[in-house]
Amino acid sequence: MNVLHTLRSSAQLQQEIRKSRFLAQADRVDSPDEAMTSLKRLSDPLATHNCWAWRIGALYRFSDDGEPGGTAGRPILQAIEGQGMDRVLVVVTRWYGGIKLGTGGLARAYGGCAAECLRLAERIPLVAMTQLRAHCEFALLPLLTARLPEFQAEKLEETFDARGAWLSLRLPRDQAGGLRHLLTNLSKGRAIIEPEWKD
Repeated sequence: MNVLHTLRSSAQLQQEIRKSRFLAQADRVDSPDEAMTSLKRLSDPLATHNCWAWRIGALYRFSDDGEPGGTAGRPILQAIEGQGMDRVLVVVTRWYGGIKLGTGGLARAYGGCAAECLRLAERIPLVAMTQLRAHCEFALLPLLTARLPEFQAEKLEETFDARGAWLSLRLPRDQAGGLRHLLTNLSKGRAIIEPEWKD
């Protein structure tokens, strides 16, 4: 499976196509509410159209904002998908220059502007994360703590009871099996490991 990417920081690209000015702006968004807040901030109420699309995992939305159906929002969404991006909003604003582009020309302009903006943007890989809660005896705690970096695990919380320590850990999902195996071996099967949640 190909690794999806998201934006390291916001990006923008401006193009002039047959006297119309297009401005593509891309933002990282982690929820639908955040996407709609960013959309309001990036849209220009004085422009002819503010067309947009966002994708966050399996969720997505798009809008042609008055352009002919299927000529703007969907091509922008296809640009997001074609660039292997997720957790991204792209707004393409158009200031009409007096020359009609036709439906094919509009789809190419909106989709192309969005794709080029994302292609040039600085990106980072999205890694699926999980969180585990583990209990181990006091004697194992220093060794386990020392080995956490091997699994890219981050200790979120540490609490103690009469038998040992409870650790809340966050780590890449594909590393969780290895950490479980290590803890089971170190504790000779006495450790308790509970899943908490997954991104």
